[in-house]
Amino acid sequence: MTARLTIASVPAGHVYVRHLSSPTSPRDPDVVRLPDPPTGSSPDSPWWPPVMLDPSWIDAHADTFDVMHVHFGFDALAPQQLWDIVGALRRHHKPLVVTVHDLRNPHHTEPTLHDRQLEVLVTAADALITLTPGAAAILARRWGRDATVLPHPHVVPRAWLARPRPQHDGFVIGVHAKSLRASLDPLPIVESIVEVLPEIPGARLRVDAHTDVMTPTYDRYEPVLAGRLRELARDGQLELRVHDYFTDEELWDYLQGLDVSVLPYRFGSHSGWLEACHDLGTTVIAPDCGFYAEQRPCLLYSASPTLRRSTLQEALRHAVAQNPGPRATPARRDEERLRLARAHRTIYDSVLRERVSCTS
Repeated sequence: MTARLTIASVPAGHVYVRHLSSPTSPRDPDVVRLPDPPTGSSPDSPWWPPVMLDPSWIDAHADTFDVMHVHFGFDALAPQQLWDIVGALRRHHKPLVVTVHDLRNPHHTEPTLHDRQLEVLVTAADALITLTPGAAAILARRWGRDATVLPHPHVVPRAWLARPRPQHDGFVIGVHAKSLRASLDPLPIVESIVEVLPEIPGARLRVDAHTDVMTPTYDRYEPVLAGRLRELARDGQLELRVHDYFTDEELWDYLQGLDVSVLPYRFGSHSGWLEACHDLGTTVIAPDCGFYAEQRPCLLYSASPTLRRSTLQEALRHAVAQNPGPRATPARRDEERLRLARAHRTIYDSVLRERVSCTS
């Protein structure tokens, strides 16, 4: 009989973590993930900042979990704070598993802090997981650590996986500026698309931006971006939508209404946005700076400023020719989740055996 394991996942409420369970038994009796302790923070991110990433929490709750598994949430922690967390886990003989989602933090302008944070987590982890062979190769090269490569599970709810794509006129290209996190540079992408639009029959460009970057009275107002987007919209060269954060349902509806979503990233590693598009049948055009093409089928453009325009325009032409692009199926995503659940259980069992052998 399989022993039940309790995992302190950081966080537990993120969609990636929630979809690591079997699709037929999401409340797996063999692997239980502790709920995120309440933080009193924004309802948009109820697990932020993660309460579990604190030596005092570990000391007080060590008897409630078997393994700690870190995914996200360490952005603001100093390397010494992470070492203190590692020390607390070792004090209680609790293994640490780390999934490396980002080799470069999309919210940090400079990579230095994230590099130092990864230095702690990667070297201290009892087991490493990442999403693509390219990311695993970098972990091996930089830190001499092997990582198990496991795919990203589906992002959208299962009911949306089989939802037919809506019919619409023309060919809709989408660029979303979000709230302009450090990794985003949408304006050169928008300018390049505007230039090629006349060559694509029926093509139209939809640009979405959050209220905070488009409104002068907000702290995150970006006057150059806002001014240029409004100018292009006035000239009829794009459709500009300014709004607050989408709800999940609004986001899925938006993405499925696009033929192509262009990711305006200056740097990055992997993408949940790409996964959602794959779930919904929306083609993605991504920069070649990360491992997006290893993660899911997509088209690439060069992240180099000198090659960006020509390669992006060529990718758009390919997108038109292949429309509609590849899409996940419910059966494939179910099978993937089953494999993920089994693979994680195997990793947890392995690190627990190693920890017992080291302490016996």
